[in-house]
Amino acid sequence: MWDVTVTDGRAVKLRGNKEHPTTRGALCPKVNRFLDRVYHPDRLATPLRRAGSKGDGLFEPVTWDVALGEISSRFSSLIDTVGAASILQFSFDGTQGVIQKGIMADRFFNAIGASDIHRHLCGATAWLGASDVSGVPFGTDPEDLVEARTIILWGTNTYLTNRHLWPVIEEARKDGATIVVIDPVRTSTAERADEFFQIRPGTDTALVLAMVHVLDRDGLVDVEWIDANTSGWEELAASARSMTPERAADVTGLEAKRIEWLARTYAARRPAAIRVLVGPEHRQHGRDIMRAIAILPAVTGAWQDIGGGLARSTQVYFETALNYPPPPDPPRRMFNMARLGEVLTDRSLSPGIAALLVHNSNPAVIVPDQNPIIEGLEREDLFTVVIEQFITDTARYADIVLPATTQIEHLDLGIAWGHLYLSLNQPAIEPVGDALPNTEIFRRLAAAMGIDDPGLQANDETLIRELLDSDHEWLQGITYEHLAEHTWARLNVVPGTRPYADTTADTDDGRLHLGVLEYQAGDETPNGNQELVDRYPLVLMTRKQHVKFLNANYAQFPEHLPAEGEPCLQIHPDDAARRGITSSDHVEVFNDRGRLSLGVEVTDEVLPGVVAIPFGWHHRHSPQGRAVNALTNPTTPDHDLGSAAFHDTLVDITRIPRDRHQ
Repeated sequence: MWDVTVTDGRAVKLRGNKEHPTTRGALCPKVNRFLDRVYHPDRLATPLRRAGSKGDGLFEPVTWDVALGEISSRFSSLIDTVGAASILQFSFDGTQGVIQKGIMADRFFNAIGASDIHRHLCGATAWLGASDVSGVPFGTDPEDLVEARTIILWGTNTYLTNRHLWPVIEEARKDGATIVVIDPVRTSTAERADEFFQIRPGTDTALVLAMVHVLDRDGLVDVEWIDANTSGWEELAASARSMTPERAADVTGLEAKRIEWLARTYAARRPAAIRVLVGPEHRQHGRDIMRAIAILPAVTGAWQDIGGGLARSTQVYFETALNYPPPPDPPRRMFNMARLGEVLTDRSLSPGIAALLVHNSNPAVIVPDQNPIIEGLEREDLFTVVIEQFITDTARYADIVLPATTQIEHLDLGIAWGHLYLSLNQPAIEPVGDALPNTEIFRRLAAAMGIDDPGLQANDETLIRELLDSDHEWLQGITYEHLAEHTWARLNVVPGTRPYADTTADTDDGRLHLGVLEYQAGDETPNGNQELVDRYPLVLMTRKQHVKFLNANYAQFPEHLPAEGEPCLQIHPDDAARRGITSSDHVEVFNDRGRLSLGVEVTDEVLPGVVAIPFGWHHRHSPQGRAVNALTNPTTPDHDLGSAAFHDTLVDITRIPRDRHQ
């Protein structure tokens, strides 16, 4: 939550709202220079039409009428000739308010019957894994973590990526909490923890099984709680009997005695909480990992304690309370967004994708297996429209680029992933240039196409009022007028509410589901396909590691980049020594999908056999004109629901001779 100071119509200062219980006057470092973004000289201020080859980034300004007329004409022609399913909507979380993110866009594409995507790049697998245990996966209120005496930060770099939770963690520690970090990388959070478990990538389920083994063996499970509130305990216990701490040590790389300590501490030092976000989900068996982690508080009965249990995304609370629109009827053709490259280049699709409209996203950077995506975007027969604030790596391939407003220029309703406060984002300034809110762009496009639907004429205030028009108890008293006056309001979730202790699991039997649990190695991991391992012996992880940009939105500007000005591959000293690599070198990292040339940082932040490349850098930062997702694994679950296996990626590296690099 932030406050904007405006002088003579220009925003001159932006700061965190001091009264907000979560932000407490502080901003995430990546938005400290947000006003530089708003007024940046490269900011898009008028519609553009391509004036060169795709990818050249050459455009000419046009009017809104000309741009919308061309889009309308091309879309209408496709609908009449090959069908609306040949048009693909692609969007994600570039604008995080509820209405600007997509409500009006969805109404437009529902009306014409275009193809859509499952927005599952992040979060969906974590949701699915936790829901396998509890039905609807509600979690502990992050504010209640102050009561915990054991806090396990599992696969989350909280200090960097969830900065507003860190004061809560520190308050708990002052009152005696032990802070444990489980992560394959020694992150800035791990360096601040009391105990750090540097686990081998993707072996988390084996660790959970070993913890359950110890809990069962040593009589540390809560038998009464299990009998009254869970199902499948015997099957789970049987699954864990063969995963001794010694066997788990061989799998995870952790010492057996440390695994024993972790299990006993988690059971004994109550309240005990686990904080997990989306890091562990980005694997072939990520759903199993997230389910395994969600099982632990059900086994020990940690949900019985205020501040105990599992703290994950709070988004499910808002999705439950708000009056979200129902799914379209009939349903639209859907693809997992991680398969974009495959979809754009698949000539066997019927109908094939002939038009792509991208809003709130930069798929050329954020989606795995980058090279097929670029191949698809280069198609001369693909009509591409991008709604953006800058010429991104995706926008460079667009036929039409439409300028969008920033958060301080439009009205929106804000939900959260890390707290329970709903907020009204009111515009502080008029739009820069001819930029328009996403909602207005789709209203105008609908009008240009002659779509006579009252829902596509609703203004932004009406859209927000519709979302708030819910009889759910968590929204009682939270009206548009209340938010307009007070800016934010906490959902009416009683502080200290204990999910699954004060409430019932939303499962078929009202119990938390345990059941059989199995550790499986992903196909593209050191314990997977041996032929692949022989060719590519190193595990690649893609990190959010820089304080000023955590995603592709903020890699646009030199002010946000690290001092070295280029992405660097992190490699363990043992692996570097075997290859004759030093921190002053450059390397080529490659696999069957692509290759990149990068600088090097030799560090024990990563384990032997693991390399890391930061996520979010743009294509211009490598000689190949690609970013780390040129290498990453786009595999999605068989049912196409869930995240891609980004972190199940194998690579090899070679040192670039200095004369060749120079």
